[in-house]
Amino acid sequence: MPTVLAESPVSDSAKVDSSVSVEGKTEQWSIHGQSTYIVQQKNNFKSPYYGQNSLLNKSEGGGGKSYTLSATAFLGARLWEGAEVYWNPEMFEGTPFNGQLVGLGGFQNGELQKGSYAPPIYYTARAFIRQTFGLGGGKEHIEGGPNQLAGNLDKNRIVVSYGKFATLDFFDQNSYSHDPRTQFQNFALFSMGAYGYAADSKGYTYGVVAEWYQDDWILKAARLAMPTIPNTAQLDYSMSQDYGNQIELTHEHELWGKPGAVRALYYQQHAYMGNYQNAINQAQQTGGTPDVTGVRRGAQSSWGYGFNIEQAINDDVGVFGRWSWNPGTTETQTVDISRSLSGGVSIKGSSWSRPKDTLGIGYAVNGISSSQIAYLQQGGMAAFIGDGALSYKKEQILETFYSAKVYKELFISADYQRIANPAYNSARGPVNFFGLRAHIEM
Repeated sequence: MPTVLAESPVSDSAKVDSSVSVEGKTEQWSIHGQSTYIVQQKNNFKSPYYGQNSLLNKSEGGGGKSYTLSATAFLGARLWEGAEVYWNPEMFEGTPFNGQLVGLGGFQNGELQKGSYAPPIYYTARAFIRQTFGLGGGKEHIEGGPNQLAGNLDKNRIVVSYGKFATLDFFDQNSYSHDPRTQFQNFALFSMGAYGYAADSKGYTYGVVAEWYQDDWILKAARLAMPTIPNTAQLDYSMSQDYGNQIELTHEHELWGKPGAVRALYYQQHAYMGNYQNAINQAQQTGGTPDVTGVRRGAQSSWGYGFNIEQAINDDVGVFGRWSWNPGTTETQTVDISRSLSGGVSIKGSSWSRPKDTLGIGYAVNGISSSQIAYLQQGGMAAFIGDGALSYKKEQILETFYSAKVYKELFISADYQRIANPAYNSARGPVNFFGLRAHIEM
């Protein structure tokens, strides 16, 4: 298995702690928990003008902090042979800068996908059943953890999960950059920026995922519910009108004796969405400003693909990279990114006698399609961006963090991000974000 520097509590990837069967270490039920607090502030960056969906600087009224606080319980139990059930009640409180999530392609805090709420709200984040069918190939022992019951499994197996969960629990995983609660926080670094995955306004979805583990290969496929109106809470639970299909192939390998993995993903969207060119054409006919929400139609389609790699250099250093692309002709269902290239390095603190600490350095470059550029240049507002005008240049993101283990399972992190050309506008920024994060697992 790849060297894991900081593990996501919402990952479907089971951690193998023994390559052979271990008797007497099978869990029938488990309870785990986590809580994460992130607070961020930004500089008073250059802003000659701003629009409805701009990130505001201090002089424009955007001088307040942004914060998020989440707490999750991970409850699991065995039902029958190969079957497990999980329930994750969650609490969330927080607010983006400006009080709304706007002004960037790659947002600086992945927890902000859950929205803006104060006082806190309580809801079910996940509730799903998992059935495993063994296919032989020998046994391995799975370590217990959040949404994982310790026990022995066939190395070759088929796993089917059904219910409510997050798309990124299964897809686009990476040992070094996958969880904003413990690793990189920027959307364009902990995930494929241009992956338009299914999610409601809190980041969760409903559907079915099938996984086939065969030697060094993993094949995953899913149909997942999308919102009936983009970026809202109501999902299409029938998965017949508003849905996303995805398929991902992973190959795990060793390079010079060190573990790594390569993943390739393809996805399709079928949903109620607006088209940027249609909005431009309508505005030309009426003499107004283009509005993509005014040209929404049912049964609209989009698609995209991505590649995801990770490689351990030694026991303490690992590197990762991602490339993703979509045509960008329809309004987004996640963030306003049509193409994204990202990568970075994660370093454990063993060489300075802090083996549980992690230093991360990552960089991402994001872009959007020509039709969305034209739409924004004519004053249109997208889901999360729109300055009223646009001097287009690719968004560039640098993030570095240091996570220190301070007591048992309590980690404190300092995080810095520099985002040049925020929302693809070279007339504004760069923006510097300074943040602190506290994360505890129980």
